[in-house]
Amino acid sequence: MKNTLLFPGILLSLAIAACNESKPEQSPAAKQENNSIAVPAEDKKEAPAVVQKQDPADFLPEGFVIFDKVYGDLNKDGIKDLVLIIKGTDKSNFYTDEYRGELDRNRRGLIVLFNRKHGYEQVVKNVDCFSSENEDGGVYYPPELSLEIIKGNLYIHYAHGRYGYWRYTFRYDQKDDFDLIGYDGSENHGPIVERVTSINFMTKRQQEKVNINENIEESGDEVFKETWKDIPLKKPIKLSEVTDFDDLYFDY
Repeated sequence: MKNTLLFPGILLSLAIAACNESKPEQSPAAKQENNSIAVPAEDKKEAPAVVQKQDPADFLPEGFVIFDKVYGDLNKDGIKDLVLIIKGTDKSNFYTDEYRGELDRNRRGLIVLFNRKHGYEQVVKNVDCFSSENEDGGVYYPPELSLEIIKGNLYIHYAHGRYGYWRYTFRYDQKDDFDLIGYDGSENHGPIVERVTSINFMTKRQQEKVNINENIEESGDEVFKETWKDIPLKKPIKLSEVTDFDDLYFDY
């Protein structure tokens, strides 16, 4: 192999020539990328650099918009984190109803962002785990979805008016996801509560209360029979792995 030597004078000339060259204009994509900060991992052998961004909208996948935002501390560091409820914009999922007019049937999802020193960091992304708010509710309106953060837990709540409600409780697993730790649901007939179910996935116990007083017309006159049972849960249910909350069944 032939070696080439460059003397200090030649190196200096090359450096000056390189500095004098005009810099190319950055593309919009490149400018947006500059708003992101790659924070190196403390141990390079364990994980790659983590990308943090100042603007939460920069985490949106193409073809999605922000439907709602929920703030709260999810990792108990005293700083409010952010959960984005996102929604698709595919025009092929718009539907014209005879009575309700044009309806957007695009599904919804969520992105969980931790608020770090240099910006937001994505922890969980599940882009279509929730149905559209315009789904057909049959003889009643579709369940109303809401999210809430209380004492480090993420609550996913469905309210269905006179038919009751159901709620999922997720907690950060201290790694890279959230575990389902609780479920609560109420089956109602108008003002009458017919059945209440509560599951603790940490203790693996389920409580069920069934109203046995059939001849009542007002709420508060229910008489509940309470039963408990163990639930041999095979593995934790992860927030990132739920494909559809409408079809979420517990594997036990």
